[in-house]
Amino acid sequence: MKAVSYILISLLLVSCTSNTIYKKPKNLIPKDSMVALLTDMYIASSAKNQKNKFLKREKNYVFLVYEKYKIDSTRFDISNTYYTSKIEEYTEILKKVKSNIDSLEVLYREENLIQDSLKGLTKKSRIKKDSVRKEEIELREIPERLIEEKEEMLNKKALDVKKR
Repeated sequence: MKAVSYILISLLLVSCTSNTIYKKPKNLIPKDSMVALLTDMYIASSAKNQKNKFLKREKNYVFLVYEKYKIDSTRFDISNTYYTSKIEEYTEILKKVKSNIDSLEVLYREENLIQDSLKGLTKKSRIKKDSVRKEEIELREIPERLIEEKEEMLNKKALDVKKR
């Protein structure tokens, strides 16, 4: 009975070995290119949930990433499968991808802040220009009002003189 249990345990241990490590393919995408490719793939796949300027969500941008890197989906799938079989390497690649996406997010947030502040400055300058224009108009109106008031006074005096 002990021999049978030892055989079963040894078979169990032998059968639990990992067979998911694949051989390195001939046309493997290099790690640095894979990082850039995955960065663009994640951005492209997340962009398909955003509406375009025509308020439609019909665009799939993943094929544009394939065109950019001059690869096809099979080569990407083979390389991705190979890298996912090596957990440490794939984790390292994904960490670089995450840092790339985070740095892009920071960059675009800063650009948006700059654009918003520029829009705010133009609004403030427009408000200042409007207030200056109003003051100029008011300053122009004051002499005109004074002239009109003086003309009215002179007309009244002229009428008074004529009446006498």
